[in-house]
Amino acid sequence: MLAPRSGGVYLDGTVGGGGHARLILENSAPDGFLVGIDRDAEAVRKAYQTLSSFGSRVFLYQGSFVDLDKALQSAGKERLDGVLLDLGVSSHQLDLDSRGFSFMRDAPLDMRMDTSSGMTAQEAVNSLEEEELARVFRDYGEERFARRIARRIVERRREMALTSTLQLAELVRDTVPGGGGRLRIHPATRVFQALRILVNGELEHLRWGLEKVIDFLAPEGRLLVMTYHSLEARIVKEIFHRETVGCICPPTLPVCVCNHRPRLALLSGKGIKPREEEVAANPRARSAVLRGARRL
Repeated sequence: MLAPRSGGVYLDGTVGGGGHARLILENSAPDGFLVGIDRDAEAVRKAYQTLSSFGSRVFLYQGSFVDLDKALQSAGKERLDGVLLDLGVSSHQLDLDSRGFSFMRDAPLDMRMDTSSGMTAQEAVNSLEEEELARVFRDYGEERFARRIARRIVERRREMALTSTLQLAELVRDTVPGGGGRLRIHPATRVFQALRILVNGELEHLRWGLEKVIDFLAPEGRLLVMTYHSLEARIVKEIFHRETVGCICPPTLPVCVCNHRPRLALLSGKGIKPREEEVAANPRARSAVLRGARRL
């Protein structure tokens, strides 16, 4: 769907370890150029190693894809022929104990993609009011038992602060009905997702970033987004819909006053999900959905 070509300029807005970036560079040889962005300094260092053989065809930038204008200016580029955003947390971040993204191993409750700034998950669970914690779990995790979990956290932290991933995971497991039984997903999954989204401002970055990406796409440039849960997908579908239609005036108005014109055309009618063999080879891909559009 991205269709990289020689001479094109591409953005991997979530470069991670550089796997997608490497494939884009290989398929845009001999002189396609790639700008890679990541909020995680360790990911940028790893991507430099992975992509070193491509030399001057690569420019890497630490930051959010919201900062793509600064990254492009630093790279000396003005327009993009293709953009890939692979959202959420990377496998490297999940597997690194010290980052606190996973409830499968004990680690400090951090969850920041950029460890140099911002509130940690530990600070969030130990300082937010019960009402705010419940809202975070409900809005960002779509957690049915948000209120119950928030109340239990507040009770627990009166005795001692929650400082580790396993402490929080066990608290959630012991709080939700049936949490100690065999469930399809771990009962703490949605709580960890919600805290990660809060700490990193992921939904705000996604909305702002998509708006900016469309502005920098060249005619016929392609935008691909991989989402992993309904909150991300909702934002992508909302923006794609708005940018693929004409008038967006309220239906009560008798004539159009917005003068809105479509800027995108969808590359597929529905989101594309991984095949069974892909999920078998990489279980973390099971919830991925790919959507794409091209610039008019």
